[in-house]
Amino acid sequence: MEGYLEENKKTLTNFLAIEEASRCLLCYDAPCSKACPAGTDPGKFIRSLRFRNLKGAIETIRTNNPLGGICARVCPYDKYCEGACSRCGIDKPIKIGDLQRYLTDYEKNSNMKVMEKSKLDKEKVAVIGSGPSGLSVAAILSQKGYKVTVFEQKEILGGWLSYGIPPKRLPQEVVENEINHLKDLEIEFKTNCKIGNQVNIDSLRKDGYKAFLIACGIQKSKSIEVNGTELKGIINGVDFLSEAKIKKGNIKVGIHVVVIGGGDVAMDCASTAKLLGAEDVKIVYRRTIEKMPSSIEERQYVQGVLNIPIFTGFKPVEILGKSGKVTALKAKGMFDDSSMDLEADMIIVAVGQEIDDMDSIIDIKSEDVFTAGDIVEKDKTVVQSVGSGKLAAERIDAYLTEIRNTDTGLGEIASVKEGLK
Repeated sequence: MEGYLEENKKTLTNFLAIEEASRCLLCYDAPCSKACPAGTDPGKFIRSLRFRNLKGAIETIRTNNPLGGICARVCPYDKYCEGACSRCGIDKPIKIGDLQRYLTDYEKNSNMKVMEKSKLDKEKVAVIGSGPSGLSVAAILSQKGYKVTVFEQKEILGGWLSYGIPPKRLPQEVVENEINHLKDLEIEFKTNCKIGNQVNIDSLRKDGYKAFLIACGIQKSKSIEVNGTELKGIINGVDFLSEAKIKKGNIKVGIHVVVIGGGDVAMDCASTAKLLGAEDVKIVYRRTIEKMPSSIEERQYVQGVLNIPIFTGFKPVEILGKSGKVTALKAKGMFDDSSMDLEADMIIVAVGQEIDDMDSIIDIKSEDVFTAGDIVEKDKTVVQSVGSGKLAAERIDAYLTEIRNTDTGLGEIASVKEGLK
């Protein structure tokens, strides 16, 4: 239990942070900054940190990435900024993620406030969904003077940040701290409010909302089509991670657990099961390990630290059971005639997520409706969702500004949105 609730990485000390920043080559045209999907500009904030300007470094992060503290913990840096670092050709990349975490933790510990509240004198905007893209749009538009309300159908804000990513990678207090920054901007949040149920878009239009951002995410789990999925002991990865995080690890796990999947959700499910007491945890993935979508760091943690084996090149063909309960997973080789039976009293299916039916929410072809996040990017990273949110915020601002500055009406401003949604 304690291991589940503890972060598996520590924040750098002051000395180590400055020492690491001093390794930076101070590239004029920093490739690390070009590689960040959210445009956080690590080249600039590392330069500020190197010369002991911590406030300036934090201002760079928050100006470019409203969720900088979250991304500092969950971004797959090896795929983005660190992978593009110029030092890769010399020795090893700058630990950009660790430096960003150091700075955002310093911001919190020193009660520093760098995102400034604006006078809210522009139109009302509704953001549907409080995941990373929705929160990013809300932060950016609020600072531009828009009156933003975020509608969340669940009880806790944050979407997958709060319901899916385990505390070892993202403690809930970090999510809450980031959201508190947004509350300081006078963004309104309404929880337990499902659009299309208690509130609908037409009623919101009557209440004066002029633009809508759909950022609902893709938290509906995909299933596998094999015999035995009705047996007790089968659970999807999204539900497993959500229950574990909401109940702070106070859930029952199996003794022999098999996780099906190869993404970060699968890795999180495996590590969560192990940290919560499962004696035997295994991962089954149908492709080669080189094609696993999970981050290298997470795989190294799962295999190297928790000693969880990953069986690649196997696909599930049947789930076996007895007396209505799962007893084993039968798998077959993808590239040869091999097969295996894995004992299991719990099987977690983490083979991806898909979008819920959007028709019950809104017609996304409407002129005043915009989209961002996973429903656009299709199951991408948090930092990509932030980048998607930033782009959506720019489009909403351009759309509403054009309406505000023209007398031609909605019929002639379609060009503002064409190709932008």
